[in-house]
Amino acid sequence: MPELPEVEVTRRGLAPQLTGRTISGVSVREPRLRWPVPRDVLGLAGRTVRTIRRRGKYLLVDCGDGHLILHLGMSGSLRVLPPGTPPQKHDHFDLVLGDRVLRLRDPRRFGAVLWTCGDADAHPLLAHLGIEPLSRSLTPARLHALTRGNRIAIKNFLMDGRRIVGVGNIYASESLFRAGITPRKRSGRLTLQECSRLSKAIKATLQAAIRAGGSTLRDFVGADGGSGYAQQRHFVYDRAGKNCRRCRTPIRKLQQGQRSTYYCPTCQR
Repeated sequence: MPELPEVEVTRRGLAPQLTGRTISGVSVREPRLRWPVPRDVLGLAGRTVRTIRRRGKYLLVDCGDGHLILHLGMSGSLRVLPPGTPPQKHDHFDLVLGDRVLRLRDPRRFGAVLWTCGDADAHPLLAHLGIEPLSRSLTPARLHALTRGNRIAIKNFLMDGRRIVGVGNIYASESLFRAGITPRKRSGRLTLQECSRLSKAIKATLQAAIRAGGSTLRDFVGADGGSGYAQQRHFVYDRAGKNCRRCRTPIRKLQQGQRSTYYCPTCQR
């Protein structure tokens, strides 16, 4: 599933190609995505794209009187193509902007194309989302306060989007490795010093993944169709049995919340 870095890479690729351009047409070939594509989307022609921003794993396309809300789901990608490019089997949605087309490809159809006329941040899918991990709001003190009284493992805590949004499974494991914290530790037992290390590690991990173009484990490609290569630099994720890049101890794997967690038993005591 595309995580925050992959969505941010997509946003950065789309913004310069779409901002300021007028929508000239919309094509919905398959409306049965995670949620049905609303008919309002078909009436977007004539609106101008003002900005494209990200909230968690959602992309918000500001059209002036409303926002197009896009989500990549588990296997989706957004690409900018020349008009007239023949659609393939899983190409479900096109936003035509004169001499270019924004196309959503989503084999599993867990993505989303929605429209809201109100405050996008108040939309039911976004209103409950937690702190943006790359924002100034994620400070050691704020993370320490959020974890107080929580008995769940810190790995599961990081994946709860109601607290911190968009970290995801890959980057939770990677962040905990950078911070030297075992994924099993109860989040409420983290010290302020550990929260300082972890908040810095989360930001560093996500920023490094963005610079690398995201992680391409199966389906993800950026707006230009290129694959990311952050997975080539993972410290622990998907490296069970391989030597730790720091201490040479074999990386271990465990299941937490039905998701795979990877860690170094030496570096993350």
